[in-house]
Amino acid sequence: MTKSKYLFFLFLAILTQSALAQELKSNMLDRTYTIPFQLTDYNNIAIKAILNEKDTIQLMFHTAANGITLTEASIQKIKSLKFEGNIDGIKSWGGQENSSRISNNNSLQIGKIIWTNLEIAENKNSGQNTDGKFGIDFFKDRVIAIDFDKSIITLDKKLPSKAKSYEKLKLVVEHDNLFLVANCLINGVSYENKYLIHSGYAGAILFDDQFTAANKLGEQLKIVSEKSLKDSFGNVLKTKNAILPVLKIGSLQLTNVPVGFFEGAIGRQKMSMMGGEVLKRFNLIIDQQNGYVYLKRNQLTATAYRPI
Repeated sequence: MTKSKYLFFLFLAILTQSALAQELKSNMLDRTYTIPFQLTDYNNIAIKAILNEKDTIQLMFHTAANGITLTEASIQKIKSLKFEGNIDGIKSWGGQENSSRISNNNSLQIGKIIWTNLEIAENKNSGQNTDGKFGIDFFKDRVIAIDFDKSIITLDKKLPSKAKSYEKLKLVVEHDNLFLVANCLINGVSYENKYLIHSGYAGAILFDDQFTAANKLGEQLKIVSEKSLKDSFGNVLKTKNAILPVLKIGSLQLTNVPVGFFEGAIGRQKMSMMGGEVLKRFNLIIDQQNGYVYLKRNQLTATAYRPI
């Protein structure tokens, strides 16, 4: 083979590989993908990822967030990030406005899925033992099956056949937030409320201020402890913890569920949350496109609740 022919075929091979890589990136979610995860001791879903083809990081999958953020501590160890400026006026769970550094034009790989041209923000906190978190929008337009028995997330364009053996519940979608309706049974009375599906919250249930005040939960439930929580930017919130006799989600029931609320802080906590301590007890299928969540009890259903 002549040198000119060799160079031509080499160029053709490189061009073909490049075109294939671009095709894989653009069509990466056209088939079913399985992503392994680790359920941490703090009830967070931790997933290994590769940032900018160089840095291996642990990210928390956050069902109540969008985009991707990394903590200040983890950023100190990451060499492939460049920050171009700040975004001001970001509101956090604690209700205060914060400023965050921003890095543009990043890539992220989870398993065989690759995202490019990502904007990454900096904040103080994430789930323990993770470098940051990424939101549910990364799996947009896909059915998300979270299997805590097998420690895998499966992404598909259609509802998996196993959903037939799950309980089907209506999904409430408000401003890109996903909610489930559930009932609290207290002293023979059922109190209905909707709960943000929040895999980033390690606890079981956190009541919103209005629900707490309207139903006088501070008087009806026995307070077992008080503690302080921190949001992503380090703002401190003090919560009271109690035990809920029965939490009913569809026909599925959990008993003696740890709950928290901010008594006397009316207006700050606007949403009730269903956190990892509850979510991990069910295998879930989230079908946001059609507006349903499917639940099935798993091996963690009967495990003891973390101390509060």
